[in-house]
Amino acid sequence: MRRIITATVQNRSGVLNRITGLLQKRQFNIESISVGRTETESISKMTLVVEVEDNQKLEQLTKQLNKQIDVLKVTDITDKAIVARELALIKVVSAGQLRNELQGIIEPFRASIIDVSKDSLSIQVTGKPEKIEALIELLRPYGIKELARTGMTAFLRGHQPQSAELPSYSLLNR
Repeated sequence: MRRIITATVQNRSGVLNRITGLLQKRQFNIESISVGRTETESISKMTLVVEVEDNQKLEQLTKQLNKQIDVLKVTDITDKAIVARELALIKVVSAGQLRNELQGIIEPFRASIIDVSKDSLSIQVTGKPEKIEALIELLRPYGIKELARTGMTAFLRGHQPQSAELPSYSLLNR
């Protein structure tokens, strides 16, 4: 099972190393990991995409992470309403006449050209991992020279009122 785990951690030296070491010792495969400082300078947020065998292994993972001294909170957000994004930089082989064709391919993905050289284009795209994968597959026949991806970063969506919480209005009752 592929799970998206967020961990709020102290922004200190060695925290990332200890967490990845823990996952490695327990033989969890990290598909992607993204870490960055939050709105509070001393706190960082980690987004881990991991492959776990079953719910028991998932519970083991979250408990082990919570035991770490620098970990403040661990949440499995896989089945919740989330906002998730990834960034990819893609360098594609490109001669002059192909550039318009490539522009037509990347435009629907809201990707942008961030660098142009004599023989290549560098493209930036952000979005859900499925969107990134789709663009990469479309660009592959042109020749991808280089590819760098950030890995997924995600958090829970803001509170969305349920229909029972919304006031009802009627044009019939005046």
